[in-house]
Amino acid sequence: MEVATFERVSNVELRHLAAMTAIAEEGSFGRAATRLGYTQSTVSQQIAALERALGGPVFDRPGGPKPVRLTPLGSVVLDHGRALLARAEALADAVDRFKAGDGRIDIGTFQSVSNVILPSVVRRLRDEHPGCDIRLSEEEPEQPQIGDLDLLFYDGRLDGDVEHRKLLDDPYLLVAGAGTFPEGPVPLELLDGAPMVAWPLICDQPVMEQAVALGGARPQIVFRTAVNDTLLSMVRAGLGSAVLPWLAIRGADVPSDDRLRIHELRPSLPLREIYLHWRAGRIHSPLAGRAVEIAVEVAAELAPPPASA
Repeated sequence: MEVATFERVSNVELRHLAAMTAIAEEGSFGRAATRLGYTQSTVSQQIAALERALGGPVFDRPGGPKPVRLTPLGSVVLDHGRALLARAEALADAVDRFKAGDGRIDIGTFQSVSNVILPSVVRRLRDEHPGCDIRLSEEEPEQPQIGDLDLLFYDGRLDGDVEHRKLLDDPYLLVAGAGTFPEGPVPLELLDGAPMVAWPLICDQPVMEQAVALGGARPQIVFRTAVNDTLLSMVRAGLGSAVLPWLAIRGADVPSDDRLRIHELRPSLPLREIYLHWRAGRIHSPLAGRAVEIAVEVAAELAPPPASA
């Protein structure tokens, strides 16, 4: 391609191509002007600018009542011009959909949030924006990274160039088999030497176990897994009790299981804090901004009840 030709073609504007397409389909400058809502002189000026940019005429103008016709150059330009106009329309539609909230959102999550908070967030987003594209990924690394995610749920504050919104305080409770401990709150000292099943030493788990030790109890950890359902199955089987945050207990529907009992601990352990993070300085898409609003609303509705309840 000659540089001079490229420079001329780069001066072609979409409005020039739209005017050309209308003239080709209507057969006259006047009818094209009516269709586009322009004056005929405006349409003529746009075609003149197009022809200057291309370095040749795109229409034969026989004059009188005869329709204008495309020149060979005009046929080439019209073919590519229609493709460009179609792409421009698709772009405009995509921008409109993005502004309306029907774009894509990538959310990082973890087990408790996935079971309790995120279903309500996803359902409400899809109800409000049926065309949205929601992508979820669930990991519980020791040091998670925002990466390309729009939003990241995590049980703690992240370091680095991130902003956050605290969603809720999540108290730790004791889950035990029915009859393992007396009804009501359980003193931490009763856990000393007791068989326990627990999460791996990731996320907030080390902090919780250190707090138990500072409270005078060193349970015997007999099994570790990151899967809440598996932990609770082992509690039901009598392998040991578990200290779990309320959100995990609610997600597994423990309160409705008559084989299990939920106890407060005395003294209580430091609360697990649930945060929603995003990259600092990033302009939220409307969809991501709405997801944050919904997550805050859902979390507020989930205020943990007293453990005795």
